[in-house]
Amino acid sequence: MNSVPLTIHGRGTVDNPPNRFDPIALEPDPEFVDEDPSAPKTVYLKDATRTILAHNDSPDVGFEWSINPYRGCEHGCIYCYARPTHEYFGLGAGLDFETKVFAKLDAPMLLRKELSNEKWRPQTISISGVTDCYQPVERRLKLTRQCLEVLAEFCNPVGIITKSHLVTRDIDLLSKLAKHDAAMVFISVTTLDPELSSRMEPRAASPKRRLDAIRELSQAGIRVGVMVAPLVPGLTDHEMPMILQECALAGAITCGYVPVRLPGAVAPLFEDWLSRHYPDRMNKILNRIRSIRDGKLNNSEWHTRMRGQGAFAGQFETLFDIVKRKAGLDKPFPPLSCEAFHRPGGQLRLW
Repeated sequence: MNSVPLTIHGRGTVDNPPNRFDPIALEPDPEFVDEDPSAPKTVYLKDATRTILAHNDSPDVGFEWSINPYRGCEHGCIYCYARPTHEYFGLGAGLDFETKVFAKLDAPMLLRKELSNEKWRPQTISISGVTDCYQPVERRLKLTRQCLEVLAEFCNPVGIITKSHLVTRDIDLLSKLAKHDAAMVFISVTTLDPELSSRMEPRAASPKRRLDAIRELSQAGIRVGVMVAPLVPGLTDHEMPMILQECALAGAITCGYVPVRLPGAVAPLFEDWLSRHYPDRMNKILNRIRSIRDGKLNNSEWHTRMRGQGAFAGQFETLFDIVKRKAGLDKPFPPLSCEAFHRPGGQLRLW
């Protein structure tokens, strides 16, 4: 009798719960099960989207327009709030999210088309508002790089958030934009503990590589910040001071943090992960999360979802304010400039 493995190397979860929007559940035939079902291969699918710029009107998010070249993410971060988005495709938030990645192959062409439209008014575009634009497949497909090439050609400001060292590959393009104050990169650092990181973010860059990315970007003249995200109460919150200090030493100039969010199917996946990896701390961690989420594991209300509420949430905010000042990271997010924006090949107007 086959048993469910405790962990799958390079994956955040071993579970793939049924899609809550799909009444059909597939049960594998024992006669046709792969020889190694515990190591599913990643499948890449074409996303035939017709638009690439997504508009955001949430008061909790610091950008209005974003690009996400990929849906799903092979990094496998167990806490990822984007996991439930796969359910809208008839897929699961567990292994499906990690192993069935949609790539928007037309993203660069669509971006060029939208920026060329006279209706577009230059403003900052964020890359990776949902899934990481520098996940492993980006090495081969280079969709993020191609989008950056378009943005650099138009000199449209861009902000990037990633946990991958691969962002340093595109220093040449980011430097071109940085000369016009039109580029900013945030590196997401959850923990400095390599063992915890490998369990929680199995295919993401190690903490050391993320610090290296901050250092390399900074030395290239690109403004870089750090996001302590997510901050997991009872598991990683004690690391906040050291994370900010180390990132400041590496060259970060500003910072932010977001407590862990566990919407929809993410909550049971996270609970299962805790039961397998940290059973002795499981109840403490879950109770701490509930204490900042109005007694639940997730609270999606605007104005509180990015900070939490209650005594512990207040302590996190106070600690963050003190530590960022000590680390010299208390400067506001530097604004990006649209002054150099232009449409290639366009004629100058007299009035």
